[in-house]
This record gives sequence, structure tokens and C-alpha cells, in this order.
Amino acid sequence: MFFRNEKPKVPTFDERIAGLKEFGFTSKIEAAGRSRVTRGGCAAVVEDLGAGKVVIGKAGVLVGGEIALLIHGGFQMFLRTPAGKEVPALASHLKSLHAFEEDLREGLGLTVLYNLALGTVCDDHLYDRVEDRDAGPQHHAWDKAR
Repeated sequence: MFFRNEKPKVPTFDERIAGLKEFGFTSKIEAAGRSRVTRGGCAAVVEDLGAGKVVIGKAGVLVGGEIALLIHGGFQMFLRTPAGKEVPALASHLKSLHAFEEDLREGLGLTVLYNLALGTVCDDHLYDRVEDRDAGPQHHAWDKAR
């Protein structure tokens, strides 16, 4: 037929992970449907959602074998590991993390969103310096003691 529409082939999880080697990534299978992808001191966990869909976990810089997430402290950015170790984020960290995330999305065949393409996105913002703000009602100096 002249107007035949071909169905696009949806790659499997293993095919997507294998295709990342062309972009210089190395992968290590952690569990069924989960793989840790690394390159240039950065890492992320890629998970299979089934039906040819994948999701990228939080990407970060490797600090002592752990994936350190980017934290915005208001005056400086930090890298924090799940164990609680904090390291100041350098410009080289931010550049390599941004390039890592861009190439990972392209290698997996995912859509690149506008806000993610602009630059590195922080995982947490800690620049509000009001202590115990979320702890409940606060005592103010103008409140009368009862």
C-alpha cells in the first residue's frame, strides 16, 4: 500500500542500556530492571518501567562511591551523599554533571525538557535561613506571655 504507516520500534531496557556505550557510559546491573550508569565521575540509576519506558533516578557526582546530589545553599552549591557527607560543588562538577545528564537522556532516547536543557538543576534548596520554620507555630517577641 502507498499510505502504509510503519510502527516505530520501541527498544527494550537492555537495548537502551547497551546503546549507552556509544556515548562513553559504563553500566552495572544492580537488580532486575535497574542499572547504575557512570561516566566521568558522574552516575545515575536507570530503572525500567516496562513497555519500553525508562526513568532516570537522581543523577549526581560520585563522592566516595556514592551518588552525591546537588544542594543549593543560597551562597554556594554543595554535593551531599546519602550518608550525609557534604562537599562544595565546583564549576567542573556542574559542567560534567550537566553534560552527563544531557548525553544520558539522548542516549536513552528520552525527551529533553526545556528547563533541564538550560543548565544543572538542584535537588534541594536550603537557602531559607529561618530556623525551625516548619516546626509549627513560632514564638514572636511581640506575643504576650500567658
